[in-house]
Amino acid sequence: MKNFLMKAKLPDTRPLINVCDRFGFIPDLTHYLYTNNMLRYIEGYVQKVNPGNAPLVVGQLLDDECPEDFIKGLILSPRCACPQCSGKIIIESNNNPEHFLTTNPYYDSQVVGKYCEKRDPTLAVVAYRRGQCDDELMNVTNKNSLLKLQARYVVERMDADLWDKVLNPENEYRRNLIDQVMSTSLPESKSPEQVSAAVKAFMTADLPHELIELVEKIVLQNFAFSGNFKLQNILILTAIKAYPSRVMDYINRLDNFDRPTVGEVTVEAQLYEDAFAIFKKFNLNVQAVNILLDKIRSIDRAVEFSFRGEEDVVWSQVAKAQLRERLVSDAIESFIRADDVTHFLEVIRAFEDANVYPDLVRYLLIVREKVKEPKVDSELIYAYTKIDRLGEIEEFILMPNVANLQNVGDRLFDEELYKAAKIIFAFISNWAKLDVTLVRLK
Repeated sequence: MKNFLMKAKLPDTRPLINVCDRFGFIPDLTHYLYTNNMLRYIEGYVQKVNPGNAPLVVGQLLDDECPEDFIKGLILSPRCACPQCSGKIIIESNNNPEHFLTTNPYYDSQVVGKYCEKRDPTLAVVAYRRGQCDDELMNVTNKNSLLKLQARYVVERMDADLWDKVLNPENEYRRNLIDQVMSTSLPESKSPEQVSAAVKAFMTADLPHELIELVEKIVLQNFAFSGNFKLQNILILTAIKAYPSRVMDYINRLDNFDRPTVGEVTVEAQLYEDAFAIFKKFNLNVQAVNILLDKIRSIDRAVEFSFRGEEDVVWSQVAKAQLRERLVSDAIESFIRADDVTHFLEVIRAFEDANVYPDLVRYLLIVREKVKEPKVDSELIYAYTKIDRLGEIEEFILMPNVANLQNVGDRLFDEELYKAAKIIFAFISNWAKLDVTLVRLK
């Protein structure tokens, strides 16, 4: 019917207009009317019949290279009913179109964006971005290799679903997009929210290698985020899993991360030297020395480290480790440096096995300044005996003490240390035991 009416060239075009309007042949109708110089019918259609189809009419007129004045007049007549027309005219005439697309709030982004695609894809991106037309923007940027613009849009959009879509392994443009995000979009960003959304998206997509490269660029190259606590944590924790060899460099370069937590994760990953570096750098000295003692198992390094800080609690940790390894004399030295007398029972037991009584005497004299325990004073008498310092025994028992002298005397007698036993029994007036002791001494 359309073709029949066009061939008939009736003087009254209303039948043709009605058919084309009803079935959507607007471009064909416009082309027919324009080429047959029926401009007043075009105006009548736009103004009275269907103002909503003005964009289609204008689009066809532009394709037919209609004079600009007629098109402008056509747009002004049904102005409120055809908000897209002025945009298309501005785009076609290249009259600062980006400003219009960015600032005008009334046009339909999908309609105008579609119109822009064949003329200037970058303008289509502007229109689609303004209307958050995600699918349309993805399509036009993929088709025209505008991945940099796509990457900027995705970063600015901060939409989890859109991130999931572009980072989907089935997206053939994923690798190029990731490259653009890492090289341009995020390094340019000054928004913590945008950076956080991107990092979360990479973590969700399980892209540890890309994630560490991304966060490294942000933290190490973008001054705005160089001290960001959350990003520094992500960078080191991701490196622990994906690039252990980089962890030490990050520890040395970064200062604002969760030291205890990151340190513990490093220990769990068996990166003991890295864990030690964290604790040492931030003066978490107890944790640091425990790494040396329990994980790296180097008492020598632990002693060297303890000399740097001279902290009592650190020396105490070293002393206990030395005691476990039966380095009894070294343990005494460390306990003395630690001013720690709380472990005197373990020290006494260890010294009895090691038979190094001069050091034990030195330690017990320090202990009894702080602790009043019969065990301490009794062991001190016994230690004096073992190093043949009987004069000190006579002086000691004359001073205030809490030694169990009867038990000490019996122990000395049983071990045939009769000279010392004689001093004790004489002091406590145990004449029966003293008689036997003198007999044994002949």
